[in-house]
Amino acid sequence: MTILDAVLAFAVVAGLLTLVPGLDTALVLRSSLTRTRSYAWATALGIATGAMVWGVAAAVGVSALLAASELAYRVLSTTGAAYMLWLGVSMIRTSLRAAPRDTGARAAGGTADADRGPATAEGVVVGRSAGAVAPSHGGPPWRGWLTGTGTNLLNPKVGVFYIATIPQFLPEGTSPLLMGAALAGVHCVLTMAWFTVLIVGGGYARRWLSSARALAVVDRVTGLVLLGFGGTLLADALAPPAPART
Repeated sequence: MTILDAVLAFAVVAGLLTLVPGLDTALVLRSSLTRTRSYAWATALGIATGAMVWGVAAAVGVSALLAASELAYRVLSTTGAAYMLWLGVSMIRTSLRAAPRDTGARAAGGTADADRGPATAEGVVVGRSAGAVAPSHGGPPWRGWLTGTGTNLLNPKVGVFYIATIPQFLPEGTSPLLMGAALAGVHCVLTMAWFTVLIVGGGYARRWLSSARALAVVDRVTGLVLLGFGGTLLADALAPPAPART
C-alpha cells in the first residue's frame, strides 16, 4: 500500500464516520443555532483539536495503553461521562430558564419589536415577530473551543477508534508518528468541511428559529443528547469486567 492509497482509503472511512450524527454534530449545531458564529467555529476547531491529539496519541501508542489498561480506560470514561452529564444538565437548566423569559417577551414585546431593525450582523431576524431574539453570546469563543476539545479528549472511544484504524493504514517503512498525524489531519479536514455545512446552514436556520422558545428547545435536545452519551459512557465505565476466557 502506498502513502496515497492509505490516505485515500482512510479518508473514505473517516468521511463516513464524520457524516454519522453524534455528539460532535449536536454540539456544533447547538452552537450555530444558539450562539454566535464565532463561538460555533471555535467549538468546531476544539473538536478538530481533540481529534488531532487522539490521532497523534494513537500513533505513539498512548491510545494503545488505554485499550490495554482497564483502569486507565475506566478512569477516563468516568471523567468524560461526568463532564458530558454536567454539560447536559447545564444546557437543560438554561433552556428551562429561557422559557419563562420568552413568555414574558411575547406578552410585552409587540410594539417594541416593531421598532427594531430587521436583522443582526449574525443574520438573526429580530423585531419581525414577538419574542424574536438575537443568539446568546454564550461567552468568549475560547469557551466554545474548550467545550469542543474537552468532550473529544475525555471520550476514550475516540482514542479506541484511532488505535483500531490508524495501524491498518500505515504503509511499511513510514514513520508511525508522521503518518498518524497525517491521517488525523485528513480526518480533521473532513470534519471541518462537514462542520462548515452545519454552521452555515445553522446561520440560515436561525432566521426561523430566532425565538427564545425555539432556542430553548435546541438547548434541551442537545442537553438530552449529552445526557445520553454521558450515561452510556458511565455505564460502560462501571460495567463489570468480562470474565477471562479459559
